[in-house]
Amino acid sequence: MTDNTQQTTFAELGLIPTLVERLEALEYSQPTPIQSHTIPHVLEGRDIVGGANTGSGKTAAFALPILQKVYQQENSASRRGNYVSHLILVPTRELASQVAYNVKSYSYHLRDKIKTVAVFGGVSVNPQMLALRGGADVIVATPGRLLDLVSSNAIKLDQVQTLVLDEADRMLSLGFTEELNKILALLPEQKQTLLFSATFPDKVTNLSQGLLNNPVEVQLQSAEASTLVQRVFSVNKGQKTAVLAHLIKQHQWRQTLIFVNAKNACNHLAQKLSKRGITVEVFHGDKGQGARTRVLEGFKSGEIQVLIATDIAARGLDIEKLPVVINFDLPRSPADYMHRIGRSGRAGEVGLGLSLIDFDDYHHFKVIEKKNKFQLEREQVKGFEVEDDQSEAYFAPMKPRAKPAGTGKKKKKRNQ
Repeated sequence: MTDNTQQTTFAELGLIPTLVERLEALEYSQPTPIQSHTIPHVLEGRDIVGGANTGSGKTAAFALPILQKVYQQENSASRRGNYVSHLILVPTRELASQVAYNVKSYSYHLRDKIKTVAVFGGVSVNPQMLALRGGADVIVATPGRLLDLVSSNAIKLDQVQTLVLDEADRMLSLGFTEELNKILALLPEQKQTLLFSATFPDKVTNLSQGLLNNPVEVQLQSAEASTLVQRVFSVNKGQKTAVLAHLIKQHQWRQTLIFVNAKNACNHLAQKLSKRGITVEVFHGDKGQGARTRVLEGFKSGEIQVLIATDIAARGLDIEKLPVVINFDLPRSPADYMHRIGRSGRAGEVGLGLSLIDFDDYHHFKVIEKKNKFQLEREQVKGFEVEDDQSEAYFAPMKPRAKPAGTGKKKKKRNQ
């Protein structure tokens, strides 16, 4: 079922004055559609499948009602030992840090009552174990580190009241199946489950059914409502770097996020752009967590203008007023395409998602278009026009040639 109720204020959604006051201080003037359609149901204890465009306020949609429940609950289980009451699972370290920061920000006026802890790998486990002493009301975690903490008896999950899968399509993918199943086995059978994501492929939707109890389904993804402009440029093979450097210099974007598919491709492209006079930083899984954090903070603050990243930067990260995202390499998954470009055009800001495609990319981009239900004009960059043998017509599937008459050996008739 999709709920169509639209409220105009956070108070009308049933949030307590303390939270409403904090939202006003954060200049949240009114609820976004995903918040309007889900917050009342979360407060009621319903399971949720919430789909909405990137930058549409999904974090607040689940965090605000959770915080209200903690505030209104007496004798929280998390304060009777090393327990957690509400668990938010995310796919990346950076997203864990960001979501925890947002939760703490929303609960600023309730900070003496609500304890939120972020746990993720890549850093020492000891400070996280210390932070979990006495339990926590809300934990934002990556699956691997959470299981490490459980095995060390730093935290127990058998009194979790709410489970949130943020970026649910990724959390339900094969890469997290084993870890997620182990975590689910540690959770109580009776709990509220909330799934939020910008994309819900059919396969993921089918996998999620076993987790949910009569869920409210809210799907608000809309290309028409987006403030993100999508463009695609056809380029000659071997000229992507030259075109990319030209576009960066021509447009003088305040900031640019460039996606590639591999860690070594980040460094390789960075070297090529550097030779063309463009200063860049890279962001990928081989960098230590401290370096990753510094780079991401530098990009968010505007100190870094051009960042080349793998898909660890594609999920959930909120980079304020990022003007453009460029797909230097197309993502392997059509769903990841939407997550990538969704780093721009967030919270009503105008943004640009730009893809560079050559001969080898053309058919895969058609798959991305088909899966995401859009179609874009193939543009060309002045001065870098596609050569005749690499034109769009040449990219298109070739029809089988008719066999010329009179060629080839005639088949002998078989005896009847």
